Amino acid sequence: MAISVFNLFSIGIGPSSSHTVGPMRAARQFMMNAAKANLLATASHIKVDLYGSLALTGKGHATDLAILLGLEGETPEGVDPNAVKERVQQIRSTKILRLLGKHNVPFHENEDLIFHSDKQLPYHPNGMRFTIFDASGKELRSEVFYSVGGGFIVDHETARQDKHLVENAHQLPYPFKAGDELLEIGRKHRMTIPEIMMANEKTWRPEEEVRAGLLNIWNVMQVCTERGCQHEGILPGGLKVKRRAPGLLRSLQKQQKQNKSHPLEAMEWVSLWALAVNEENAAGGRVVTAPTNGAAGIIPAVMHYYARMTENPSDEGIVTFMLTAGAVGILYKEGASISAAEMGCMGEVGVACSMAAAGLTAALGGTNEQIENAAEIGMEHNLGLTCDPIMGLVQIPCIERNTMGAIKAINAMLLALQGDGTHRVSLDQVIATMRQTGQDMKSIYKETSQGGLAVNVPEC
Repeated sequence: MAISVFNLFSIGIGPSSSHTVGPMRAARQFMMNAAKANLLATASHIKVDLYGSLALTGKGHATDLAILLGLEGETPEGVDPNAVKERVQQIRSTKILRLLGKHNVPFHENEDLIFHSDKQLPYHPNGMRFTIFDASGKELRSEVFYSVGGGFIVDHETARQDKHLVENAHQLPYPFKAGDELLEIGRKHRMTIPEIMMANEKTWRPEEEVRAGLLNIWNVMQVCTERGCQHEGILPGGLKVKRRAPGLLRSLQKQQKQNKSHPLEAMEWVSLWALAVNEENAAGGRVVTAPTNGAAGIIPAVMHYYARMTENPSDEGIVTFMLTAGAVGILYKEGASISAAEMGCMGEVGVACSMAAAGLTAALGGTNEQIENAAEIGMEHNLGLTCDPIMGLVQIPCIERNTMGAIKAINAMLLALQGDGTHRVSLDQVIATMRQTGQDMKSIYKETSQGGLAVNVPEC
């Protein structure tokens, strides 16, 4: 599959790429398919069935809200996060859905949006079925989609053929599916990893558009961080988690005014930036999937570190960072998964940590081999990381876990740049180990809230 860096870094809303962004896209895609088949005019009823992890933690991940908005034609990148609550309240109070914003049908949520917590569809834990009927109750169309992580969706047939990806006809000058392939391309053509990625990206859009698009994504990340640093209060959902980023920012600013500094100050700033993004995500704000929402704070935090705490940062360095991080993200997408429902949190925080480590190493002038080493370190020490959110909310342990992932990424860069790129364990070996670990991991530790902290910590 030809994957663009813009597939891995996409603008959406919180709290989850697999449970919010993906289902919204799937719902809209189903409606677009129905409209293309000229079925909207005769549609009288719609039913949605959610399975597996979507059913078990969908309420806490706002899957129900995403489905409703997607059926009405909204997209994750286009919906106004500030209007979501009002829009959903209107649907629920009127019991009317406006399919693609055009065709009204009655919708009784308790009967028409069903969470099958005891069932799972065959090809992925995040399965959903959409069905529309005419006035006589005759089924007009039914489709199954899977949300496979990072906001990516596939239909049932695609999932049956490959489970994750679909081969497409898009040709790349430098295709790769493994780290060793990527390094060999670099050696053979005397290219850096970001140069390889840019050459591939130019098959979709001109180079200036690639650069502008990546810098725009960086701008969205910065805006998200700023919002997270400003918004006080309690996060929604019932856990009563207090937003900590504004208080931490005030503390750091006070230290600066008093000219008080200490050796760990950089870690505090990195933690602040990660907290700010993930608190925004937990509140349903605008975020960038990087490569998922649950791990959306790691890459922005490390990019802030590059932009504010390293010598001579530049826009070129930001572009290099993101292209390189994207290359590593592709390796995980091809070789394993970025879905916590399949891999546990190593598929989210672990992958984001690995991507950030590689991106920072590249931005600071590391060689291809050092970049690969940093990416390997970033994942090796996240292997086996479980996904066990309390109450199914992307809050505990998710928010703090992003701070830890960002710090690990920076440490991985430091270790990699201390060497010459030679190391014992390859990135491909770590990805293979990650895939096997995810397969061996019990389902209760993979975004079901049926194990780990989710059952051992009191909810209130």
